Amino acid sequence: MASLTYDLTLAGLSVGGAAALTGIGLVVTYRATGVLNFAHGAIAMLCAYLLRQFTVEWHWPLWPSAVVTLLVVAPAIGLALERFVFRPLAVLGGDPAQTLVASIGVFVLLVGGAALLWGQGARDDTPTLVAADPWGQLGVAVAVAAVVGAVLRPSGGRRAPRRWTRFGRELRAVVDDRSLAVLGGIDADRVAAAGWAFGSFTAGLTGVLLAPYVRLDPYGMPLLVMEVVAVAVAARMRSLPVAVLVALGIGVAQSQLTRFHPSGRAEPLIQAVGANLFVVALLVAALVLPGVGTRDALPRPATAPARTPAGAWIVAVLLFLIPLGFAGRDLHTSVQVPALGVILLSLVVVTGRGGQISLGQAAYAGLGALFTALLAAGRFPLLPSLPEPAALLMAVLLVAPLGLLTGWPAIGRHGLALALATFAVGVGVSRFVFAQPYATSGLTLGRPAGLDGDRAYYVVELGLLACALLATHALRRGRTGRALAAMRDDEAGAAAAGVPVPSLKLAAFVAGAALAALGGGMLAMGVRAFDPAAFDPVRGLLWFAAIVVLGADSTLGALAAAALLVGLDAGTRGGVAAAVIGVLAALIGRFPAGPYEAARTALARLRPERSLTPTPLGARVRAGLRAAPGNGRPASHTTAPPEAARPTPHT
Repeated sequence: MASLTYDLTLAGLSVGGAAALTGIGLVVTYRATGVLNFAHGAIAMLCAYLLRQFTVEWHWPLWPSAVVTLLVVAPAIGLALERFVFRPLAVLGGDPAQTLVASIGVFVLLVGGAALLWGQGARDDTPTLVAADPWGQLGVAVAVAAVVGAVLRPSGGRRAPRRWTRFGRELRAVVDDRSLAVLGGIDADRVAAAGWAFGSFTAGLTGVLLAPYVRLDPYGMPLLVMEVVAVAVAARMRSLPVAVLVALGIGVAQSQLTRFHPSGRAEPLIQAVGANLFVVALLVAALVLPGVGTRDALPRPATAPARTPAGAWIVAVLLFLIPLGFAGRDLHTSVQVPALGVILLSLVVVTGRGGQISLGQAAYAGLGALFTALLAAGRFPLLPSLPEPAALLMAVLLVAPLGLLTGWPAIGRHGLALALATFAVGVGVSRFVFAQPYATSGLTLGRPAGLDGDRAYYVVELGLLACALLATHALRRGRTGRALAAMRDDEAGAAAAGVPVPSLKLAAFVAGAALAALGGGMLAMGVRAFDPAAFDPVRGLLWFAAIVVLGADSTLGALAAAALLVGLDAGTRGGVAAAVIGVLAALIGRFPAGPYEAARTALARLRPERSLTPTPLGARVRAGLRAAPGNGRPASHTTAPPEAARPTPHT
């Protein structure tokens, strides 16, 4: 017994050492830039693939390949991200919502790129950098933590070089107030670049250490690494010793729990908890502990114009009717578009209308699909077998109240804290429900009687999509629409004006969960099966990024995103849609108003004649401030031209 305990403890320390590396990288990046790097797991996956490419495909020696991967490629990735993605956002003021979207965009971009280059299958021939000796990974983690702790010490002892303590002070100054730090003579770009380079190095080190022992694929490893973000959250994104101790403690506890084999009906759930203790820690850290992030703010997502031209809706209707003329595989693929459109409309309700960040909509869509299949098969507890339409309706009614799982934390959380809470819910549902055989084994789902053909089912989907569009449009009108808009634009002001903000948030999440469940059930009926992989948390991140960059408050943007996500991956091995959406989200600092507004502005600049439309007052004020003395332009530029010099409009 003592020998078994000792062996399990060593194994747990090995797992905890790898998790500690992730926590160290996340904490250092956050302290240097104020950004929670959601792409940390994707960088780890990419470095693991690169090491395999060097050694297995190109037959390079192991250690030279590891040196190139960890000391050249991984820091270069961090430097490139800081320079081209996050520095423009920092110059613009570091809006937490845009920074979060950019980080998620980098995540889906790297995942999609890896799927395109290496395929979606798992690899089991990754070279082993450190032997399976438990002290290997633990020793690496402790050594890295010691070095970083010395670098970031707030005050230098006699043994610590002065440049290290100075860098620690510069790092804290940049995070607290970047503009003030620059005025104080600190090179903020250098500090941020160093933080990103080191964070990417730890991500790469985590990836190459874990790859031989876990499933290496574009989706599995990034999610596995992101599950241990609980380590950094528990350390309040500040303390490296706490992050290391929490990681080691969870690793040992998870290893020791493998000794217990309970019996009874609770056995599958207890085993799932023991195998996913980092997910449990993520749920506790994100939902129970106070929200992290000192610069959180309500999201300001890219929005489309308030009034969509009628011609755009006509084009959208025609495009959605075109698949009725398809046949075979093309029509079968098109069946997924209306269902995904309904799921994305749930994000329009939560994020576009309610102004709340939600990274867990894939969980509600998956629950809608799962409950529909269970109800149709007669496997749902205490309920009889139902026809498919009734099963879909009942699933929506059952999932809608579960929106409180993310709606309740939203009452007291914003920005990064809310993103972590919703992400934790999505990961928890995926691990403890979708991945458990007792809930999903042998589960199939048919279509309603008389609608077995793809064309007939597509017509029904269009009808359900129209109902979802009407429900979403109704939230823009009337008193509820005005209250949602007020809460989205200024929550404190809305509360002061008498808007019931807490209940309105809950209502937005409940409505979003209902729409997501409807879309998930439609999607499962379309493919005639419940596929857990279709609703994993990575999909939730992809959907959130797509709806934000294409117009979070635009129903037409949701339809365009659905068609784009399905159409780009049709006929390919996957990854194209993620790569495209990732590029758009990563470059949100270049066009903060979204690609639609960027294209419209570019076309307006190409027009030879001036527009006769009056310039909005806000735009005129900003233009006057830019042209004011001291802003880089002569004062004479602010003077209006004489009346005689103004162009006369043609009648």
